[in-house]
Order: sequence, then C-alpha cells, then structure tokens
Amino acid sequence: MKKVINGRLYDTSTAKEIGYRCSNVTDQLDGIQETLYRKRTGEFFLHGDGGARTQYAHQTEGGGWCGGEEIVPLSYSKAREWAEEHLEADDYLRYFGLEGDENDAEKTNASFYLSKSVVNMARKKSSEAGMSVSGWIEKLILDA
Repeated sequence: MKKVINGRLYDTSTAKEIGYRCSNVTDQLDGIQETLYRKRTGEFFLHGDGGARTQYAHQTEGGGWCGGEEIVPLSYSKAREWAEEHLEADDYLRYFGLEGDENDAEKTNASFYLSKSVVNMARKKSSEAGMSVSGWIEKLILDA
C-alpha cells in the first residue's frame, strides 16, 4: 500500500518491515493484522488491515460498515510502545534497544541530509573538540 499523508510518502513496498501482529484473523468482523514499518528516513508507520468492527473499518454508502486498511504514521515513542507490546524481545531490542542503555557500543550507519554550511560547521566544531564528526554529533545528541 502506498499513501501520502501530510506531504510525506508511506510505501509498504519500499519500507523495512519491523514486525507484525495478527488477531482473530479468521473472524471477518473482528480480525486485525498490523505491520510496523520503518522508512529509510527513520520514520515509523503502521499498516493495518481489519474487519468491520475494528479501527480500520469504513462506513459504506448504505450506512453499514466494512473492513478496510490504513497507514498510520507513528512517532518514535508510539512505534516503540507498539513494538514493546507486540514484538518478541530480540526483535524489539534490534530496533529499539533498552532505554538508557549506555553500554551499547555497537555502531550503525545512518544517513542525514544537511545543508553544506551545517556540515562544514560540524566538521570545524568536531575538529576543535578533537573528535570525529560522528563522535561529536553523538555527544550532542546524548547531552541533549
């Protein structure tokens, strides 16, 4: 499914699937399936599909209800809450870690789009601090 919400594109075919949950899938009225995705930009969203008595239902022209599907953008904290409730511990830790875990020395690659002037400023400030740009940015974030 692909949808534009508030000028941002959410596409289940290009985002990374983080995890899913199914409930009452054989029940056409109450069945629900949800999948948590992360875009390459780091944004999270939920793709939900459910029956006529779920939050994904839509009203029909005749006044009744039918099942439907929807994409819901999630903040980091809402995605983390959903994952904590529905994912296995290893999957949760892979994407969210433990809150306040300062012993997490594992590094990962991240891409950000910044103006040239900001990149040049980061290079200058990190050099003045005797740190790598990555280390300097990590320190800024951790100190915030």
